Amino acid sequence: MHTTEELKQISTQVRRDIVRMVTLAKSGHPGGSMSSADFLTTLYFNEMEQDPATWTRDGKGQDMFILSAGHLTPVYYSILARAGYFPVSELATFRQFGTRLQGHPSVRKELPGIFQASGSLGQGLSAAAGLALGKKLDGDGHFVWCLCGDGESEEGQIWEAGMFAVHHGLDRLIAMTDWNGQQIDGPVDSVAGEGDLAAKWQAWGWNVLVADGHDFDAISKAFADAKAFAGSGKPTMLLFRSCMGCGVDFMAGTHKWHGKAPSQEQCDAALAQLGETPLGDF
Repeated sequence: MHTTEELKQISTQVRRDIVRMVTLAKSGHPGGSMSSADFLTTLYFNEMEQDPATWTRDGKGQDMFILSAGHLTPVYYSILARAGYFPVSELATFRQFGTRLQGHPSVRKELPGIFQASGSLGQGLSAAAGLALGKKLDGDGHFVWCLCGDGESEEGQIWEAGMFAVHHGLDRLIAMTDWNGQQIDGPVDSVAGEGDLAAKWQAWGWNVLVADGHDFDAISKAFADAKAFAGSGKPTMLLFRSCMGCGVDFMAGTHKWHGKAPSQEQCDAALAQLGETPLGDF
């Protein structure tokens, strides 16, 4: 288990990786990657039962993670590399033609750590529910985790998957929503008016927990509480309240950095704000 200070260092380095990857590629999605960095760092480094040395795509005997909001590959790739799934130096190939680190997760080149291609928004929760059902039928007691976006949750397939998971009693499916209130077209409430996501998921029959997505103690407690629901006969949704672009003042709280690459000058300013870590840049 990593200490809170160690998790903070890792998540800071992950944010540095995100900014540098997107700047180098001149494209990508830094905003939601930055807002989800703290709880995804905690998930991979303290919560999930997973081992890069024994990872297999069939997921047998291990926890599985699906990135439903597939455009958030900057944070995903950084965490996978920092966790040991592939060399950190490979982060420099992000979004380059023909590399393993494409803009959305792909299984075509068999990048370790990627269970399912994703990025057509709304589909990832369905995949995660299917994997959770498979584990239930196999008697495999490991968890399936899934990260959705709040803008993505406007997709009807998210709610179809929600019904499916309740119907089949998938109580080892733990979904998360990066509830940062922003999407590519603007604030989520101005686009489709989702309203109270907690009340909606509860109405569908899910266990629901709401936590501060940037408070490591709150994040750890939310994960522990979510795991405790195993055996309840109901899937669990963790709604992490977060800030788009968290960590860099000119990126924070605005949809304008949903899918925009910083200039080199902006990158340098962001890195100065984040500060260096002992982990070092790629």
